[in-house]
Amino acid sequence: MPRANGSGGPDAALEPLRRAFDRHFARTLARRCRAPGDLGRAIRYAALSPGKRLRPLLALAACEAVGGAWRRALPAAVAVECVHAFSLVHDDLPALDDDDVRRGRPTTHRKFGEATAILAGDALLAFAFEELAQLAGQGVPPRRVVEAIVRLAYASGGERLVAGQALDLAAEGRRVTARQVAIIHARKTGALMGAALALGGIAGGAPIGVATRLQLAGVLLGEAFQIQDDLLNQGSTTRRLGKRAGSDAARGKATYPRAAGESASHLAVRARLALVEAVVRAHCRRPRRLLTILAAVQERER
Repeated sequence: MPRANGSGGPDAALEPLRRAFDRHFARTLARRCRAPGDLGRAIRYAALSPGKRLRPLLALAACEAVGGAWRRALPAAVAVECVHAFSLVHDDLPALDDDDVRRGRPTTHRKFGEATAILAGDALLAFAFEELAQLAGQGVPPRRVVEAIVRLAYASGGERLVAGQALDLAAEGRRVTARQVAIIHARKTGALMGAALALGGIAGGAPIGVATRLQLAGVLLGEAFQIQDDLLNQGSTTRRLGKRAGSDAARGKATYPRAAGESASHLAVRARLALVEAVVRAHCRRPRRLLTILAAVQERER
């Protein structure tokens, strides 16, 4: 997997694109998501909190990789980040994962209260689809806009992302196999990463078959990312992670290291990332930036 030139590594090489997205995201929320009072403040707090912006970067880089201009996929990038922010707000609630720190700050329900946090998550999910429809203004044909909306809706719903959270909760305190954990990861994390790559491909004009291959690769990427998360949660610190370290073990969560062991977990990450890279190289005309994202994922420490 290639490394970016210079001493900063792949993550630093992505910083200009990340900053461009953050500026666009903040402007979009300010212009078109004007919820009142604490609700509006909670939406912005949850959506604009510091983060890696991996999912929107995947959408933008996939658009570029298949031959489009990355700016064409900005509505898709905003949409997937809104879905991601919604999922984090709800996952952190006491009824689910019960976390009080996210990205180095109090979680949304700790800052604004549970009721406002729930409503902020609801609003972010709705706004994601309102924004995704803006692909039409970027010149994406109507049939492709509908295809993008269907794919993101499926990835966000009761068979994929939400199902992954439900399975994760159900597995707490139970003995699980590596295969069972992989199924949870594929839904809870992989579904949205797969949608991000597919939406970028759709916006960039890729054949639908190529968008589907990218989507499947994104599911594998999400599995690798979540296995890394499991490893980091058990071996890092709260300060470094920006969220509670050791919380998985404390709650008896279904994690890959717990099911398969640490060595097998590292091997599983490398195997999945290698498959993702193979798909990208086989189906993308301009894969440089997308490969840089894969390198950044491989080297992540938080």
